[in-house]
Amino acid sequence: MPQLRNIVLAAVCALAVCAPARPADSPEKDADAEVERALARIRPEAIRAHMSFLADDLLEGRGTGSRGYDLAAKYVAARFEALGLAPAGTGGGYLQPVPFLRSATVAAKCSFTVIRDGRDGRNGESTELKYGEDYVLTSGILSQTDVEVTAPLVFAGFGVSAPELGYDDYAGVDVKGKIAVVLSGAPATFPSDQRAYYSVTAFKVDTALAHGAVAVLGVLTPADARRLPWESVVRARKSPEHQWLTAEGVAYRGRPQARGFAILNRKAAEDLFAAAPHSLDDVFKSSESGHPRSFALPVQAHIHTVSERERVASPNVAGLLRGSDPLLRDEVVVLTAHLDHLGIGEPIAGDAIYNGAYDNASGVASLLEMANAFASLPTPPRRSVLFLAVAGEEQGLQGSEYFVHNPTVPGDKIVADVNVDMFMMLHPLRDVIAFGAEHSSLGEITAQAARRLGLAVSPDPFPEEVVFIRSDQFPFIRAGIPSLFLNAGIQSDEPGGGGPAAMKWLQTTYHHPDDDMRQTFDFAAGAKFVQLNFLVGYLAAQADAAPRWKPGDFFGVKHTVPTP
Repeated sequence: MPQLRNIVLAAVCALAVCAPARPADSPEKDADAEVERALARIRPEAIRAHMSFLADDLLEGRGTGSRGYDLAAKYVAARFEALGLAPAGTGGGYLQPVPFLRSATVAAKCSFTVIRDGRDGRNGESTELKYGEDYVLTSGILSQTDVEVTAPLVFAGFGVSAPELGYDDYAGVDVKGKIAVVLSGAPATFPSDQRAYYSVTAFKVDTALAHGAVAVLGVLTPADARRLPWESVVRARKSPEHQWLTAEGVAYRGRPQARGFAILNRKAAEDLFAAAPHSLDDVFKSSESGHPRSFALPVQAHIHTVSERERVASPNVAGLLRGSDPLLRDEVVVLTAHLDHLGIGEPIAGDAIYNGAYDNASGVASLLEMANAFASLPTPPRRSVLFLAVAGEEQGLQGSEYFVHNPTVPGDKIVADVNVDMFMMLHPLRDVIAFGAEHSSLGEITAQAARRLGLAVSPDPFPEEVVFIRSDQFPFIRAGIPSLFLNAGIQSDEPGGGGPAAMKWLQTTYHHPDDDMRQTFDFAAGAKFVQLNFLVGYLAAQADAAPRWKPGDFFGVKHTVPTP
């Protein structure tokens, strides 16, 4: 274990400057020893034990709304209770039930027909596409179980409207009453985090609907298609979708005006552009420069979506460590990790259980060991700390968004979120990636804690993965709460380690059944990573000032979908 005395000094030096030397019997020295002992409680063996249970076949992949997920939630709640954390769910317990509407597309009853307008000599000709081969449909955003629409198609670039960056794919085109065709991702000319923000599919759909579109077709760029092969798209769409429900029983992100949403493979998309002013290849080339041109397509489409629905529930799990400072204890630092994974799904090599060991039994194990360390402190930090294991992350950050809209602690007192999701233990830990660190004072805390652990803080090695907006810190960010997402870095001296090993894992194991406990794990690296998260959370909860956004920061301002 690295020099614990140095680590402890980081936690008691505020954010920058250490105080003068203290007498040997000072309260500050006692606090040093308390934090040192807390750090020593974070053990590789405990991380492995938590993960071994959570990723066991018994829990059947911890799918949202499943018995396996409920078992995992009871395990986490029992651990919180054993540690002496106060119940912070609803009804005096550790659980916060999250109601969901589960929607499953009935592929055999769905259809997608392309209708020509004659500009290519095929006037009125109709071509029916094949489900799973040419397209897949999403039913979760629709307000009914049987929805159809026939309308002209308009290509709308990336489907992005970003006035603060002087960019609008909808300028000069009319999508009212039409179907918007949009590319995945966002312009490469955008700053990396804004590019991540505007890559969110839900934002693209909302933006298209705000401009009057009745349906949206998505097309993967070549770069995204390499990261997400078509067979992976089809496999993902075979799983049910979930939307959390409001107190009125309405899906929070239900879109009553939407009449359809589909994803097309490249061949089907090329056919739509066959007689258009620009081919799909031309569109891809212009998108690489960040400036695809929007224009009407010479086709209409008829989309018919049929789905089956039911109501289910899965709980968030919440335990609270009350702060020690009477003036600051009402403020809350939230530490999050998602408890769900993909459950039982499409078999691969005969295995249908998506165990989710790295994704995200590792994060929940981290959360439990942080809770263990915090609970061992004779003097808690000045602010309160909420440990929150959330449901439905794989369904679009559903559980964390539900909590942000229905907090079990005063929402206006939540001052920060530090999230752990799928931290990789492929080799000894030399560096970390701090997603979002540059946007708030949490970055200064992270840099300080990392230095004391002898770790480097590296830039995002895979910006195309848009990680910053793909995990449970994002609903907190959208609510204006400074947030941070730490992950293991990629520096390694091992042959084939580091970046190549991480990329290979993403390409071959991510969201596959073999993300189980038979993989490579360096649990000593995992313990060091958990120590870092503990220190970041401790510093945020202990400092005189609450974490704050940097002046004028993009994510420090609430953003809404623009209305034309």
